[in-house]
Amino acid sequence: MEQEISTPETSAAFKAMVAEILATHQGHRVVPFDFEGRRYWLKQPERLEGAMKFLKDNPGKALQTEIRALQTLNKKRAPVPNVVLAGEGYFVIEDAGKTVSDWWHLSHQDGSVPFDDILSDSAAALAELHSLEIAHGRPALRDIGWQGGAVKFIDFEAHQRQQDMASQQRRDLLVYLHSLYRYLGPEHEPITRAMQAYREAGGEPIWQAAKRKLAPWQWLRPLLKPFRRIGGRDLKPLYWVLWHFHNHR
Repeated sequence: MEQEISTPETSAAFKAMVAEILATHQGHRVVPFDFEGRRYWLKQPERLEGAMKFLKDNPGKALQTEIRALQTLNKKRAPVPNVVLAGEGYFVIEDAGKTVSDWWHLSHQDGSVPFDDILSDSAAALAELHSLEIAHGRPALRDIGWQGGAVKFIDFEAHQRQQDMASQQRRDLLVYLHSLYRYLGPEHEPITRAMQAYREAGGEPIWQAAKRKLAPWQWLRPLLKPFRRIGGRDLKPLYWVLWHFHNHR
């Protein structure tokens, strides 16, 4: 039974386009399309192969869980894309703009990209999400959209986690900070400004909790220091995350 959200996009013409895409793109997990000058994304269940069929949850059930989670977040006015149409085996969301990681790449080609502002906006939006007693689960820069100053989080994992909310939000912050250093490297000034934006937007208690959580692990910093510039993309940021909390109060 199709679930319908009251938006202009639920017109007969929009539904006809979605039906056509479903018919011609069976098995394609994510399909972008344009309607009346606006971009949308249609998502279908993931197709599992081999061992993944046994290691992952049922794709159809996972998709319905994602639909319910997004609709709940929409009702809370969380910074996530709106679900404009949902049915058995698919849903359609509004475009969230380019991801912050995409903007980072573009900023290297176009000096006019306001990347520092984009970072600060994304950090403040993460604090806003946390103020709503919500966690994302994996807020890396590739999972955060930015468009004209508006930030939207995509690919939520929080609804699948069993930890208490404080632990989830603390983990969110550490994943986000790790992702900043993963893309930017030790560019401390923009990263510090982003963290300050998070703290000033209501994230100070979570930032302090993350600092306390990492305090017993600061002994690793000297051991990781040799890898701060030559380690892999996941290893190098670990040093800088510890460095950040060691050097900021």
